[in-house]
Amino acid sequence: SSAPTPSLTSARQPGVRIDIEYLHPDRVVEKVLDGTADFGLVSFPQPTRKLAAIPWREEEMVLACAPGHPFAARRKVRVAALSGQKYVGFDRDLVIRKKVYRFLRDHGAAVDVVLEFDNIENIKDAIEINAGMALLPLPALKREIESGTLAAVPLGDARLARPLGIIHRRNPRPSAPAQAFLELLTQPDDPASEDGPVAGIFASGSRAGLPASSKDGTP
Repeated sequence: SSAPTPSLTSARQPGVRIDIEYLHPDRVVEKVLDGTADFGLVSFPQPTRKLAAIPWREEEMVLACAPGHPFAARRKVRVAALSGQKYVGFDRDLVIRKKVYRFLRDHGAAVDVVLEFDNIENIKDAIEINAGMALLPLPALKREIESGTLAAVPLGDARLARPLGIIHRRNPRPSAPAQAFLELLTQPDDPASEDGPVAGIFASGSRAGLPASSKDGTP
């Protein structure tokens, strides 16, 4: 993960506790809105009347497949070549699912959806047993690529990226410790991402008696 670690943040902000939790994107939004989270890190963030959205980074989407799959040996793959292939996708209520499937349709790829999940970890598990393939963010595959359990093949004729953003309530604005965390989070660094669920939360609180606050971060 490229997000600052609790120990690093605490060293820069003595007395602050950082908690990290991963949730469905809808729950991330709910917790930010009800004040139990200071920040949410979500994919395809959309500002609303009550929520501000700060662009954070974009992650290149690549074709993830089992090492034994015929596509695994290719240097690149055309999107249309995915047509008819078994595909492991995101659940229907997730924005990333709509974006990916629209991208596939626009490039003439009618995939055979065999499984759907609400988080990247389950999708990767299904791909590892060769249940199908999927378009996933490259940073989320780093561990599996290094261990040889998954292959990542770049798209050769089109580009698809997953934008990540930080959401917070417009009113009241984040507390001083939370704002300091936000500044640390948005510093330029290695563009790797959380390699787990589609969305999650960062939580920060003071050990000096202030109520715990939370920050949500990622699909």
